[in-house]
Amino acid sequence: MGKRSVRENKNIYQRCREACGLSREAASDLLKYISPERIERIESEKSRIHPDEVLLMQQGYKAPELSNYFCTHECPIGQRDVPEAHLGDFPQITVQLLAAVNEVSQEKDRLLSIAVDGRVNDYERKDFDEILRKLAVLETSIESMKIWIEHAADTGKLDEAR
Repeated sequence: MGKRSVRENKNIYQRCREACGLSREAASDLLKYISPERIERIESEKSRIHPDEVLLMQQGYKAPELSNYFCTHECPIGQRDVPEAHLGDFPQITVQLLAAVNEVSQEKDRLLSIAVDGRVNDYERKDFDEILRKLAVLETSIESMKIWIEHAADTGKLDEAR
């Protein structure tokens, strides 16, 4: 068994590994294609992680939030296009999701009136931008729910409810 890290500013990859109770050596055995030295370089941020490594860690550590983190923090395309989401508590995520659905639902008539002529004019722009903001909140809530569902499936929390 390896030494336990006392480093304070651990990155998400190290926190997820440690949450599983794995040393770097044990994680390397689990992940098959990533050496303990490579894991150390990723966790100490001496090397950038590759997408295939994120996927292996996500699966091995049962941490679906790793893909969202990678996309929103390390991938230029994801930084532009992917909403940052987090693994949270099911009740909290559910309330946020339903609140966002309600917010967007209240805007459907306004969105229809803006879209009817196929253009967004100056008069409509402020309302349109507000609708886009509410859609972004909904998108983030959906991503958080997807992460929670995948995490619950990986850890057996979906089965416990039956």
